[in-house]
Amino acid sequence: MTDIMGSAPVPASRARRSSLMAQDALSKRRNAAEARFKIYGIVAIVIAMLALVWLLISIFSVGLPSFRQTFLTMPIELPADKLDKSGVRDVAVMSKVTTVGYAAVIQAALEKAIKEKGIDVGTMTPKDIAGVISLEAPAQLRNYVLANPELVGTTIDFEVLANGRIDGFFKGRVTMESAQLDSNVKPEQLVLAEKLTEAGIMAKRFNWGFITAPDASDQRPEAAGLGVAIIGSFYMMIVVLVLSLPIGVAASVYLEEFAPKNRWTDLIEVNIANLAAVPSIVFGILGLAVFINFAGLPQSAPIVGGLVLTLMTLPRIIIPARAALKSVPPSIRDAALGVGASKLQSVFHHVLPLAAPGILTGMIIGLAQALGETAPLLLIGMVAFVRDYPGMPLDGFFNPASALPVQVFSWTTRGDPGFVERASGAIIVLLIFLLIMNAVAIILRRRFERRW
Repeated sequence: MTDIMGSAPVPASRARRSSLMAQDALSKRRNAAEARFKIYGIVAIVIAMLALVWLLISIFSVGLPSFRQTFLTMPIELPADKLDKSGVRDVAVMSKVTTVGYAAVIQAALEKAIKEKGIDVGTMTPKDIAGVISLEAPAQLRNYVLANPELVGTTIDFEVLANGRIDGFFKGRVTMESAQLDSNVKPEQLVLAEKLTEAGIMAKRFNWGFITAPDASDQRPEAAGLGVAIIGSFYMMIVVLVLSLPIGVAASVYLEEFAPKNRWTDLIEVNIANLAAVPSIVFGILGLAVFINFAGLPQSAPIVGGLVLTLMTLPRIIIPARAALKSVPPSIRDAALGVGASKLQSVFHHVLPLAAPGILTGMIIGLAQALGETAPLLLIGMVAFVRDYPGMPLDGFFNPASALPVQVFSWTTRGDPGFVERASGAIIVLLIFLLIMNAVAIILRRRFERRW
């Protein structure tokens, strides 16, 4: 009997096409597209990493030498007949001696040290010999003597900066060939520098002055430091933190938890999002018009820079703070309200603590972005040449100061190669501050993070 319910056998070719164990043409194309996309992603990551490595190598290779400087250490006699003719050791009288008098004292000390070491200077003139010393050295010695007037009449071992071209010679920026074309240094001075190094008078060591000293003139790159810029940036970050944190968190809590949903709140939210994308230089124009021209605050003061950066940072704090509040599950709010808590209590006792990690992270990232801003600070005058340190708070907030990114900009606009090295070194310091701030953000997130 024939089985009428049976079916005709399926061709082998058709069975292979419909098998789950065999890839058809469509599956092969799809798998090939996925493989290509993975390759594209890996290539993009490799290119990004290579670009980052190249950037860091270029910055560190140029900037790391700025943390080491060439110094001359030698006995310096402080003659009373030149530095304190009155003999009463009165600082007010001694301050009348200018750096010219101290330059002669240092030059005499160097010539004496060269003679004692038996160094042959050939046909070099006393002016050429003194040229290996920085123009900042007389001011260094003068400040030291005025701070210690009892040392007049004695001989001290003192350390002074070498000339920037001499320092560049030991760092590879200056060569004998380039010195022949340079009006600021002579090949004979480079030879003398090598002899002074062999005699132990000249040496290269870590330069704390790069961190603590103020800026220097165009003729003294070896003396330029970040002291004023670091203090100015610190003061500005204090202003930004004190103003942006409470204002930003309060605005975020109100908009997310209490504000009614209507056209006005929608308009506010749109404007906050738009302000986060406004170029930073626009905030500089606003600060110049409002805080300086209208309010009469002093130019180049940390208080003005802090106010401008606060306006720029607020949208960047409000947006992540609202996202952190929104990430708290509604069940937390409902449970608090269910046991009798008010709306205010449920927000401040339950929702806000749970959102604290995200809020703190957004705040620190906003501060880090503000720390690296340059354009708005240029418009309010913080690019000015400032030698004096700002005072202690609160007066220091109104004293002239600079900032780290502005100092980088200022040094890159100067012609001496020594300032390019200083600019890269300042970028390294700025990167260190940014890494510290991001590390603090990670620590705070882990410290205050709670599970629900």
